[in-house]
Amino acid sequence: MLSDQLVEKSLEAFIVGLELYNKPTLRYRIEGFSYFIINAWELMLKAELLNRGESIYYPDNPERTLAVSAVISKIYTDKNQILRINLEKIIDLRNISTHYITEDYELKYAPLFQACVLNYTNELKRFHEKDVTEYIAQNFLTISSSYEPLSNEQIKIKYPSEIAEKFIQQANDIDVLATELSSDKFAIGIKQNLYITKKKSEADFVVSIKNGTKNGVAIAKDVKDPADTHKYTYNLIIMAVRKRLEKQSIKLNYAKGFNSYVLNLVMDFYNIKQDKKYTYIHKLGNNEQCTYSEQLVEFIVSEIKKNPDKFVDSLKS
Repeated sequence: MLSDQLVEKSLEAFIVGLELYNKPTLRYRIEGFSYFIINAWELMLKAELLNRGESIYYPDNPERTLAVSAVISKIYTDKNQILRINLEKIIDLRNISTHYITEDYELKYAPLFQACVLNYTNELKRFHEKDVTEYIAQNFLTISSSYEPLSNEQIKIKYPSEIAEKFIQQANDIDVLATELSSDKFAIGIKQNLYITKKKSEADFVVSIKNGTKNGVAIAKDVKDPADTHKYTYNLIIMAVRKRLEKQSIKLNYAKGFNSYVLNLVMDFYNIKQDKKYTYIHKLGNNEQCTYSEQLVEFIVSEIKKNPDKFVDSLKS
């Protein structure tokens, strides 16, 4: 059957992607992995469509199979489904990789890749009763990252402004989504946090806070980069407010919920775009693009909480 052949090809693409990514000497790891993992998903989901009795061809062009984005939307119909968001972000990366060099952001994408690998193994089992570990050892399902991340300032120095802004915006989108979605279906990361405690018994190692010494630790205040402080795009503001209202069981008395119309009311009423605390305007030549801070999300949610039944009406009036 064609569906069985697609599943076998899908497994091959999946394994090639893993083998490519886990070779430390290759610098083409991110681009190559993104191509193969998306191809693996596309073939696997097309097989599922066939098993459901659905066509995998365009109605007006029976010789051309559906694009991967169309296949994903057919299987995962909810655009807010976390697994789908993960796939769409990696598809964005695959498309960017056609034009740009992306190795400098490996540590940003590695948590998405790890989640995508485990999502694939689960969905392959669910749809086709195939166990990936019968084809590849379990330990190979863990991907490894080796590159040191560049700071935004280093990215701006290394690349032309258009490419640098694209990199930074993509990385910020990932940071925001990882925080707001807080799900291992979107990203699985490993991180270390350092905290200062006065209780020596709770410490893993001891430092002293001193000025003018090579052995001490200083607490410094630095100038914040707007690319770090204003990470939210317009659409991510809407998503973040929706998620936080849902988590806090706050129901906005507006049929369509918090959407672009309500956000525009907020921006106009509070003059958000003129407030540097909430908005940063990126200027590239004659083009301008706004990004927003987490403070804006917190502010909107706090204002809605005060009176969710009349919030929208009060802005309109």
